[in-house]
Amino acid sequence: MFHPVVLSVHALPSLPSLPPARPAGYVFGGDVVTKFNHTNNVNFICRAHQLVMEGFKWMFDEQLVTVWSAPNYCYRCGNVAAILELDEHLERSFKIFDAAPQDVRGAPAKKVTPDYFL
Repeated sequence: MFHPVVLSVHALPSLPSLPPARPAGYVFGGDVVTKFNHTNNVNFICRAHQLVMEGFKWMFDEQLVTVWSAPNYCYRCGNVAAILELDEHLERSFKIFDAAPQDVRGAPAKKVTPDYFL
């Protein structure tokens, strides 16, 4: 069974769980992941919103995966991106992709400054 869960966290592979460094989330380690997965009867957690250069990164004996889907983040990080695909049997695979070449993506749209700010 697939259970979507929303988390605001930062995973650190070599540290135990820590109190929050900022009010937006928690820093946690493998101990919390193992307990969470067991308590909620899930095989693994899939999360995003933390840059990983490889596009995805497994942690804690494949109990948690971070997927990053923005290639060359901010036009300067040089990272690849990934999409996690689950089939009807929940078998997982990743699609890895690079940023579009500069000559085909064009310039970012420029926002026009409203007259009242001039």
